[in-house]
Amino acid sequence: MPVLNVFLSLFFWVACVFLLTLLYLVMLVLLVFTFPFDKQRKILHRQCFWWSSAVIGLNPYWKVRVQGLEHIDPKRTYVIVANHQSLADIVVLYQIRAQFKWVAKESLFSIPLLGWCLGLCRHISLKRKDHGSIRDVYREAIGYIRSGMSVLFFPEGTRSETDEMNLFQNGAFKLAISEKVPILPIAISGTRNAIPKGSWVMESTIFCNLTVLAPIETADLPHSDFPKLSEMARSRIAEKLSA
Repeated sequence: MPVLNVFLSLFFWVACVFLLTLLYLVMLVLLVFTFPFDKQRKILHRQCFWWSSAVIGLNPYWKVRVQGLEHIDPKRTYVIVANHQSLADIVVLYQIRAQFKWVAKESLFSIPLLGWCLGLCRHISLKRKDHGSIRDVYREAIGYIRSGMSVLFFPEGTRSETDEMNLFQNGAFKLAISEKVPILPIAISGTRNAIPKGSWVMESTIFCNLTVLAPIETADLPHSDFPKLSEMARSRIAEKLSA
């Protein structure tokens, strides 16, 4: 194992802890001043943009390219759906520089610093295989969308272990049709190997690509079309990943 890789990897992980700590402290301070008027925690969410850029910029092994930002209209509300490859997706997705709430598994909220930041921003916690939790997530997501806040789902439900995406779950697509908001598909590639499995040492350069695809309108779709909408979004993401 090359000594340089060990040194650079150690530097990166120490920097990550420092940046997460700094992000959390900045959020806490801002919350004191913005609590009365920033109910959706938009100002706190915006802090994740510089945090994301700093994490990416300080990692000598990550090369990230972002495309398709012109498809995001800041005046519109979306149900955002992205394929899921690793925890690095969270870092990379903040590069779209958009306001949204994650639907994230409950266990992430218990991770020190990262989970605390998710909680401060009032993201949506999902307890898997708990029908009561799923109903609560749906209700909370509807509340955000009706107030003009986009919601981001990983419709595969869990990270794919191969280059083939998992099947999409239907919740995001039912929500988009019922609330008549467009689906915004995002294709992410390269992040599966961005965080090595079973090791903290990074050994090679990883090229990560994030592409925001054209929105899929839902205003004229009947509720029964959610399977078609799901397949359309999955096909577009798959097509981009295979290009």
